[in-house]
Amino acid sequence: MKYVDEYRDGSVATQLAAAIAAEADPQRRYAFMEFCGGHTHAISRYGVSDLLPPQVRMIHGPGCPVCVLPIGRIDQAIRLALEHKVTLCAYGDTLRVPASAGMSLLKAKARGGDIRMVYSAADALALARDEPTREVVFFAIGFETTTPPTALVLRQARQLGLRNFLVLCCHVLTPSAIGTILESQEVRQLGTVPIDGFIGPAHVSTVIGSRPYEFFAEEYRKPVVIAGFEPLDVMQAILMLVRQVNEGRCEVENEFTRAVNRDGNLKAQQHVSEVFELRKSFEWRGLGMVPYSALKIRSAYAEWDAERRYALNYQGVADHKACECGAILRGVKKPTDCKLFATVCTPDNPMGSCMVSSEGGCAAHYTYGRFRERVA
Repeated sequence: MKYVDEYRDGSVATQLAAAIAAEADPQRRYAFMEFCGGHTHAISRYGVSDLLPPQVRMIHGPGCPVCVLPIGRIDQAIRLALEHKVTLCAYGDTLRVPASAGMSLLKAKARGGDIRMVYSAADALALARDEPTREVVFFAIGFETTTPPTALVLRQARQLGLRNFLVLCCHVLTPSAIGTILESQEVRQLGTVPIDGFIGPAHVSTVIGSRPYEFFAEEYRKPVVIAGFEPLDVMQAILMLVRQVNEGRCEVENEFTRAVNRDGNLKAQQHVSEVFELRKSFEWRGLGMVPYSALKIRSAYAEWDAERRYALNYQGVADHKACECGAILRGVKKPTDCKLFATVCTPDNPMGSCMVSSEGGCAAHYTYGRFRERVA
């Protein structure tokens, strides 16, 4: 397939692996965090780690929107379905994330909640338009990639006067998460999570551009290379990061030039700014309360805000005591460090969010069996 197979060429991968091995100084260690779950998925699926020299280490970051969703927000969605009897529309992976008291949206559906899987925000809007007697709530999650579509359906709902359509907004922001990781005790004080640079997210960057990452390169002296999701994209980004570290440079470079520019999608940014504003604080799984890291619906669209209409109060809930999802999302631990991994916790029986989504670090490790190869 043109423009896909070219980025999965084995001979080119071999050349890139040789270049990384030749340029990586054997006397030092390189630790790069791939922020986005899509990169984690690519690294596991195509065995990129197996092609890297031992001094180059990849660290999984919190770039999976399903993974970073805290239990308290899922509990809100469950209450809307079971107590307020709304029709709740959500993405498929969200349905399986464990919530309080052993519940999940899927189990709430089994208890009679009208909970439906949708592929897009537009699907939820269409349901509300076709069935005006039904109150439909779209459970909006995700990073900057999925925020513009939510903004558009809210604008359409207002234009159409659809009072039976609402949004439970849980959209979060990538730069805030990167900043929190760099300010964390594990990175700045203890050094237990050494980070020499970041592979910047692909889809997010098509919306926000490369400009927001320039602060991290300048302030924290950490190079960032924005990369696509194909294996050759990731390997080229690693080579670019190795070169920056070797040369003492801390810059934002764009490997994904076929889709990303410095300013991003200005039209999408305009739509988001019209509909949403910053929250003062928002809880992330693994990162805790992060200031100005998420969005809420502006007062101009208050009639379509499920939090306002149902006066939903947020209450944080601790993760399962034996689940290491939080530490994995911060880069403190690897999936194989969790005692539940591949035993009690599997994709069919997830104990934490990292095993639910295909972009989650645990699910990627389990699905492609990289942990079995190491044990063997």
